Amino acid sequence: MPLASAPRLGVFKMSAVTGGFAIAVSCAPAAPVPSASHGAHQTPAAPAVRTDTAVRINTTAAPEPAPKDMVWIPGGTFWMGCEGCGMPDALPSHVVEINGFWMDRAPVTTAEFERFVKATGYVTVAERSLDAKDFPGVPEEMLGPGSAVFAPTSRPVPLDNPLQWWRYTPGASWKHPEGPSVGSAFRVTVADRADHPVVHIAFEDAQVYAKWAGKRLPTEAEFEFAARGGLDRNLYPWGNELTPGSKPAANIWQGTFPAKDRGEDGYTGTSPVTAFPPNGFGLYDMGGNVWQWCADLYRPDYFAVLAAQGAVARNPQGPADSFDPQEPGASKRVAKGGSYLCTDQYCARYLVGSRGKSEVSSGASNLGFRLARNRSAVGRGAADR
Repeated sequence: MPLASAPRLGVFKMSAVTGGFAIAVSCAPAAPVPSASHGAHQTPAAPAVRTDTAVRINTTAAPEPAPKDMVWIPGGTFWMGCEGCGMPDALPSHVVEINGFWMDRAPVTTAEFERFVKATGYVTVAERSLDAKDFPGVPEEMLGPGSAVFAPTSRPVPLDNPLQWWRYTPGASWKHPEGPSVGSAFRVTVADRADHPVVHIAFEDAQVYAKWAGKRLPTEAEFEFAARGGLDRNLYPWGNELTPGSKPAANIWQGTFPAKDRGEDGYTGTSPVTAFPPNGFGLYDMGGNVWQWCADLYRPDYFAVLAAQGAVARNPQGPADSFDPQEPGASKRVAKGGSYLCTDQYCARYLVGSRGKSEVSSGASNLGFRLARNRSAVGRGAADR
């Protein structure tokens, strides 16, 4: 079996043997950047105020009563991408038009995922064992259920090798996000994080949940439009200041990454999904806390392809195939929003126009999802646009 198709962090597990690397969500810059330049690379200046007739938020009211815990996103046109962020895969900015749709007000929580598991008996990718025949040479302890868990370093380290702060952890899953402690007890349980976003979710897990819920994953363009909350080319889902009024707006890293998160926002891991204020559309956690899966396949050149077409991109669905030059054999989907591990020293993907990517069979302690839904077919028409 090719490494990229190995289920449940197969590539991460093989790294112990091959020296390769594929953690769940790639936070590193698209191209290597000297550590001394990380600050300038990750902290763009606030964009100038611009007036653009191409930007439009539809004003039509929600077409039907809101489904439980969902918000109507009215659609419109917007500039998609991240200018000045030093992230080539988020360039060039280009105009996109989106139809209206429903979106979960917050990421799927651990309690909500538990209800799904109880109703269906579903076993996540992280909870399954690998077949030793498919992975000759892989240590037996890495064939059992498990996932990738963040482990802070004891001191500051160079940021060129994420394996310094990620550990494949046997027994880690949505039920036990940090894996087992010494002995048989588990550090964290479902009850401890019932209102936190569910984590250690592979793409397959999110798809199966979506089908059960009668929803779907949002496209990358839908996610970014919704995350912007009606703001035009701002840096963050809440505006252009990282900490408006000196108050934390999202669950991100403060301190020296990956050694010490000072927890100035109140958290040093995940947080309840409504712990921080919603954006202009009433959506929580559109930046920080956990990465969130999107439906689109990932290619670093996709924005360039759309922009080259010279027209407004209407409801883009992503490229037809996946390719990441950093891991040419891996099938990847887009992830958005960044996580509690993002910092201006490394990652900074809480920038609303930035992009993440994840190998589809991978989960991690900072990777979750939220869902979207089309408006009902009855009465659908021009009001969507």
